[in-house]
Amino acid sequence: MTDAASAVDRALEAPVITSFTKIGYAARRKLFHWRALDDYDLHGRIIAVTGATSGLGRAAAEQLARDGATVMVLGRNPEKTTRVAADLRAATGNDRIASVIADMGDLATVRRAAAEILATYDRLDVLIHNAGALTNARRAAPDGTEMTVASQVVGPFLLTGLLLERLVASAPARVVTVASGGMYTAELTVGSLQMDAASYNGAKQYARAKRAQVTLNELWARRFPDRSVVFHAMHPGWADTPGVEASLPTFRKVVGPLLRAPLQGADTMVWLAADDGEPLASSGHFWLDRRVRPIHRLRSTARSDTPARREELWDWVVTASGWTPPGAEDETGPSSGSGPPIE
Repeated sequence: MTDAASAVDRALEAPVITSFTKIGYAARRKLFHWRALDDYDLHGRIIAVTGATSGLGRAAAEQLARDGATVMVLGRNPEKTTRVAADLRAATGNDRIASVIADMGDLATVRRAAAEILATYDRLDVLIHNAGALTNARRAAPDGTEMTVASQVVGPFLLTGLLLERLVASAPARVVTVASGGMYTAELTVGSLQMDAASYNGAKQYARAKRAQVTLNELWARRFPDRSVVFHAMHPGWADTPGVEASLPTFRKVVGPLLRAPLQGADTMVWLAADDGEPLASSGHFWLDRRVRPIHRLRSTARSDTPARREELWDWVVTASGWTPPGAEDETGPSSGSGPPIE
């Protein structure tokens, strides 16, 4: 990595339009001579991907399968999830692709999915949390939690907890959380994490949930620092997916020519799951285009990110999920918000 390449990367990072679009992806891939995703041999590894029936999740699942991994396609619609798994087997020639039904906003189905995974596989090398959608109308999960928070904060936390022992036994294992650059606009909040019907705004609710995801990624790394499991969050930039088309049609129309292809958006997700170098050398990072990025761009969001509020978030999601961390260590201090909490 040369100083010149790093300087160009910093220049790309400053304006969002160059960093998050396919401009940033194409430039960084050449600047840092990325290893091609097709070059990884993942035979023998078992990987679970939530939200794998379309968009980034499907692109990631297909690439991981092409690299030889055993892949679990997790989705909430049984018919669609079964069909996508069959389509991926046909497309990749890899018969080790299974469907697992899980609505990440319904904790009962999350528990059933975890039980199925534990009963079927004696190891789990990677768990990828990719499921999530931006909805314009407020909906409630079966337990009453706002659906975006339930599916993107509580459900993933519960699934990680239920599978944690199997991940530890498969060391070195990884948990990868797909967040969003939209979280840069959101302060860390617990009391206002779930927007009420009167003030509901889908984009703001999504950003709050993504901020919570990124914070929890750091907290997992701090509370379980032995590195048998590493925790990473990433954001894919702006990619052209069915979710963006359905939820942000105006944005897609304006930015459309610059949006990343799904596999370009999924590149860092796959790399974090496949590469045995940087991804295993640290824990608790937030990544874009295979490089660690700060979790704050605004002073207002950095000010909101206090040790007390982080502790409050962890305690709240433990209660909401019904899962109690076994022998969890206390957080060893606040993240600076500008770099990795665990080296």
